Order: sequence, then C-alpha cells, then structure tokens
Amino acid sequence: MNTGGSTDLPKLSHLVLSVCVTICGAARADPISLDDFVQADPAQARIGQLLFYDPVLSGNRNISCATCHHHEHAGGDGLSLGIGEGGTGLGPDRTPGAGESRIAKRIPRNAPALWNLGHKSVDVLFHDGRLEVSDQFGNGFDTPAEEWFPEGLDNILAAQALLPLTSEFEMAGNVGENQVIGAVRDRIDLGWPILAKRVRTIPEYGEMFVAAFDHIDHPGEVTIVEIGNAIGAFVASEWISIDSPYDAWLAEGTPLRADADRGRELFFGKARCATCHSGPLFTDQEFHALSLPAFGPGRTRKFDQVARDVGRMGATDLLEDAYRFRTPPLRNVALTAPYGHNGAFPTLAGMIRHHADPRASRAAWQPDQAHLPEVPWLAASDFAIRQDWLEMRRQRARLDIRPVALTESEIADLVAFLEALTGDTVADRPLGVPDSVPSGLPVD
Repeated sequence: MNTGGSTDLPKLSHLVLSVCVTICGAARADPISLDDFVQADPAQARIGQLLFYDPVLSGNRNISCATCHHHEHAGGDGLSLGIGEGGTGLGPDRTPGAGESRIAKRIPRNAPALWNLGHKSVDVLFHDGRLEVSDQFGNGFDTPAEEWFPEGLDNILAAQALLPLTSEFEMAGNVGENQVIGAVRDRIDLGWPILAKRVRTIPEYGEMFVAAFDHIDHPGEVTIVEIGNAIGAFVASEWISIDSPYDAWLAEGTPLRADADRGRELFFGKARCATCHSGPLFTDQEFHALSLPAFGPGRTRKFDQVARDVGRMGATDLLEDAYRFRTPPLRNVALTAPYGHNGAFPTLAGMIRHHADPRASRAAWQPDQAHLPEVPWLAASDFAIRQDWLEMRRQRARLDIRPVALTESEIADLVAFLEALTGDTVADRPLGVPDSVPSGLPVD
C-alpha cells in the first residue's frame, strides 16, 4: 500500500467502512443509477404531464392527478387526509367546497409522494398494495378491476394511473353527478372508455397521441391504455431523484455532515430502521403493522360497520394482513410531511419516536397533530373511531415492530440522516407544471 500520499485516503476510508458494514451484517442501501429506472419516451411523457394536470380526466372535470400530487408539494398535498372531488384550492390551503358539490368524505389515506416510483424494483403500489405486478388475471396486474383491467399497460405506474379515475371521492364524483361515476358503479372498467373519448376528441391531444405512439394512426384509436402509458411515462421520468448527499457518500465517499453520519450509523445499526427500509429506495415493499393512531373515515369495505382501515387485509382478505401497510420509500422523505398511511405525524422526529415506542406514542398522540382542513359537517366523525374501544384494542394488539430505546439526540441524528436523502435538484424537474392544458380547463 502506498502511504506516502493522502489524496486517496477519503475513498480508502469509505471503502473500509463499506466492508465493515458488510462484514458486520448491517443492511445498507445499494448505489442507484438511471439504468435502474424504466425508460420513458419523452413525447409520451409530455402528453402525460398535460393529462396529469388536466381536470378532464375527472368525472366532473374539477380535479386532476396533480391536485393531490403537485410539484409545489413535492409530489404530495401536505395534508394528513386529502380533500378530493368537490374541494377547491391546493395543498394545505384546499377547502372542502360548498353547496351540493361539497365533499362528502375525506380521502381515507395520506397522498403518497411519487419519487422514484419508476425504479425497476417497484412491483406493488398503494398503502395496502392493492396494485401488484401479477399474471393472476392475464393482464399483467392484480388490481381491484381483476379480469376487467385492460391489457397493454407498459408498467405498474401506467396501471396505477387508472385507478384514482374510478374512485368516487378522489376523481370520479358522487353518484348521479356525471356519466363516469354512473358507469363505474355498474362495473369498475366502464368509466375508462368515457374518459378516453373525452381526451382523444380534443384535437391537440389527438394529434399528440398519433405523433407519440407508433401504433396509433388516428385519434379514434386512443384508449385508456395509451392514456395510462402516457401518465406512467411522465411519473417515471419526472420524479427521479438520486443526487442526495447520501448518494454522494455512497458512490464517492463524500463525507456526510457529522450528525447525518451518526444518524446513518443508527439507521443501519442500533435503531434497526433498515430492517424494513432497505434497498436503493429504502423500502422492502412489504407490509407491516405499526399501530398508528387512528382517525378519519377509514378505508372501509362494503361490510364494515365502523370507520376503520384494516390495511393490507382489505386487499387480500387474509386475517394475518390486518392493519399492515406498505413500507414507504424514504428518498426525499423530509419534503413529504405528514407521515404515516394516514398522515398522523407532522414531523420526522414524531414518526421516529413512534417507531421507537409505538404503544407509548399511540397513547400520547393528540388529534391536533393531524393536519385536516376544517370540514364542519364531517367534524363529528373525524375522530369517532377512537371511541370504539374494541377496535382500538385490536389495533393496539397488532404490532410488527419492536421498541428500541433512543435518546432525543439520537432521534435528531436520525432526522439529519433522513434529510441527507433529499436530492440536490428536487426543485429542478424535467417538465414541471404546464401553463395550460389542451382541454382549456384551469391548471392547479
């Protein structure tokens, strides 16, 4: 070994540390590169950008995908539980509407951010995993639409784009308000042809689809499949973020800030965060019960008598999956508060404290920690589930994580490490927010 110079010492110490981490058995994320992501056609992504921001895809033409997944809010909406169809405004300032068009229900779960979902490893989406890559129904995916889900979608992001369009409280609208929700109520797939016709009969969209898709010779050939593929191409390419300080440490040995480096050691060591938050996206894509504080309308099934959310069990009907939710990826997590499947915690420190001692955290939690826009006609039901002692006992009993003793200083170091997962260019997106959309409808 040449010890006469010091120019390679940072890289050498980084290599030694990497070997030590491996030998000691502690998990750590792998390096990540653009080659790890699905390829997206730029022309299709441009169509997807416009459709993502165009309310034309909602039943009442009054809400878009971007309303709950906006660039200004790092791909989320900044709320614990969103204000969907019928509301007005954007993000934390969104209001629930008024009159007959006002919202009838809050969105049951927190709007997940979109960062790096185009990574090739992603094969399950939504908090309960109700969308998975699968050959079960012969169309490439296991979804609530089962055998009626269309064939020909490029990837799981293209598939994901179709499901909010069928949701009454997200984008489809209330029964009786429009043709889309009426069709969806008959069968989940019957609303998609209506939306596809809306899009392809707008001349600008029609021309763009013909130019971007080799198999489309005439606008009349555009279906919901091309629409989903366009939106999937946009999400896959728009939200890539792999240039954080941690990435620089991982690839080049660039030192992290001292507190972030201590947090890194805790994350992969004593705090056991990497047990579930593993791999290049910091998720095992599995489902775990964390016993988060309950509130909101719940994601109820037809036979549920209470406003509860049973998590993964709602998708699988397996009792063993009760109250389990998908491990969220953590890149850019510092930008996407509040946290948890229902946005129960407004800060990363609060969420870490809950992981460290779930039962104590749940007992101490107060409703004012939830970021819920005021909706007077829903106020009585927002926290009603917390009075159901039997349901609360069931939720408290279902816990997949073990407590770990962390000091406040260690929690602060973990927060610093999570902040080091924020990309340097998060504000510089390839396409961003369009000035206008072909439908002529307002852009949020």
